[in-house]
Amino acid sequence: MISYLEFEKPVAELEAKISELRNAAGDDGDVDISNELQRLELKSAKLLADTYADLSPWQKTQVARHPARPHFRDYIAQGFSDFMPLGGDRAYGDDEAIMGGLARLGDRKVVVIGHEKGNDTESRIRHNFGMGKPEGYRKAIRLMELADRFGLPVVTLVDTSGAFPGIEAEERGQAEAIARSTEACLALGVPLVAAIVGEGGSGGAVALASAERVLMFEHAVYSVISPEGCASILWRTAEKAPQAAEAMKMTAQDLAKLGVIDRIVPEPVGGAHRDPAAAVDNLAAAIGEELDALSGIDGDALRRKREDRFLAIGQGLSR
Repeated sequence: MISYLEFEKPVAELEAKISELRNAAGDDGDVDISNELQRLELKSAKLLADTYADLSPWQKTQVARHPARPHFRDYIAQGFSDFMPLGGDRAYGDDEAIMGGLARLGDRKVVVIGHEKGNDTESRIRHNFGMGKPEGYRKAIRLMELADRFGLPVVTLVDTSGAFPGIEAEERGQAEAIARSTEACLALGVPLVAAIVGEGGSGGAVALASAERVLMFEHAVYSVISPEGCASILWRTAEKAPQAAEAMKMTAQDLAKLGVIDRIVPEPVGGAHRDPAAAVDNLAAAIGEELDALSGIDGDALRRKREDRFLAIGQGLSR
């Protein structure tokens, strides 16, 4: 069953009518309602397409946070094969908010790392809602160093509201771990392709997304702070979150213009949560194409490529 967002109410009402009509047709087989059913289905499909063709930044934020949106485990299960998870930072423990390991993307061997939010109450608590702790980022560093040592390209899937801000995380060096993870991304001598698949929040996202190619789903968001956090700072109320989202330029479309991301990956009509399998296939194909384009480039050239792309962000904007 689809969980509808607030702005999808007209679609929800129309699809409810369609469901009622189907049930009525099943109860009374003598009544032919196929034409009416087809008319309503076409109307619903058009309404959904029109709605998603003109989403505001705040609405895109809601889509990016949809609980049914595919997460790291879903991408691994369908988009990759032969996944062998590797855990622990060899210093403190294992952080299930950030997962990673060895895998294959098509015929290519890769190291894949990403945030996992969980899909029900129990798993969300276990994965800390995708908010990485220091040991998670240190695990990511360990996996990146492993990839570098064996010449394996790295793929990162970013989906976090931000790194975990708890006292214990600060005590274990959260800021230092994030900085070291960002540094590890920039220092890699193998290709690194990052994809913002849901939320890309603050340094917790940048620590896995400092790549030479940054992809982003059509309805994902990527920002230095959440719209609610920004609104609380600027207007002293989280109720201004929609205005903050507009001002922050956090959508894929805005960030592509700014040069923060390199490629927008299309989602199924109605968002990735409506057809997770198609969304995963789209992303896997896009990542494969980017890895093919980066194949054969030596380590020094890759590092220069990363440096150049980050220094070029925003340079084309008029003052």
